[in-house]
Amino acid sequence: MSLTLLEAAKFVQDPLARGVIEIFFLNSPVLERLPFFNVNGQAYKYNREETLPGIAFRGINKSYTESTGIVNPQVEALYILGGISQVDRALVKTQGNVNDLRSVYDAMKAKAAALEYTKNFFKGDNADDPNEFDGLDERLTGNQKIAAGSTSGGDTLTLDMVDSLIDAVQGGPDILFMNKTMRRKINKLIRAANQAQETVSDAFGRQISAYGGIPIGVIEEDKDGNAILPFTEDNPGGSTAASTSLYAVKFGVAENVCGLQAGTMDVLDLGLNRTFYETLVEWICGLGVFHPKAAARLYGVKNA
Repeated sequence: MSLTLLEAAKFVQDPLARGVIEIFFLNSPVLERLPFFNVNGQAYKYNREETLPGIAFRGINKSYTESTGIVNPQVEALYILGGISQVDRALVKTQGNVNDLRSVYDAMKAKAAALEYTKNFFKGDNADDPNEFDGLDERLTGNQKIAAGSTSGGDTLTLDMVDSLIDAVQGGPDILFMNKTMRRKINKLIRAANQAQETVSDAFGRQISAYGGIPIGVIEEDKDGNAILPFTEDNPGGSTAASTSLYAVKFGVAENVCGLQAGTMDVLDLGLNRTFYETLVEWICGLGVFHPKAAARLYGVKNA
């Protein structure tokens, strides 16, 4: 069974667990939309389509030329994300209801975990940290990694670049991800082209910007307050690193971009441990890109 976290939360009976899961998708446009499916074991093995077999018309008394498609074996591992939320018992004695206090700290822990997953969705590097999964930056290569240009210091965004990014995703993307500055830039370019401003509703009924009918998901800061998509990336044309990236993503369980998990997120009340009330928030999860054209990245865009 595959569900987004938003859909999965509806089936969780424990109010503590449901409240924590809801924090995840409320704080991440990635987790708001990313579908997950359950994996038995520590990894998921599959074959990814690389080249289709040949096909042709034939004449009477003629045969076909033998041709076999190519698939590449892939393995997606699962990783452990989480932490323990602690509330000092002295705060309970001096400030009141233990459940109200714990809910505040549990929500903070859940928000931090959501932002950590979101950061890794784009910037995760398993070679740099073997405890995290590879994000889109490490996965997207070849024609799925589009340089904005070759100007020293980066290039200015144009709508043609955005169109090229969209066209690089087979079947069209479900969402565009970028920072706030790039969203403002797209809106400005749309106005300059005398095109109508577009908005769509997100999963919570909020109006968000769109381009070509495709929602724009704004990626902000990680749990440490640092921009997830900053203007500190290398420029294709060299000079001081001062560029950012935009992403186009198509979701789909075991066919495009989706998350993996070993069952639902665990939210466990550990009770009073010496001087702290503790809650364990833990999620065995991962990420899969199951089609070579399920996502694309436009990089080398400067802040101008």
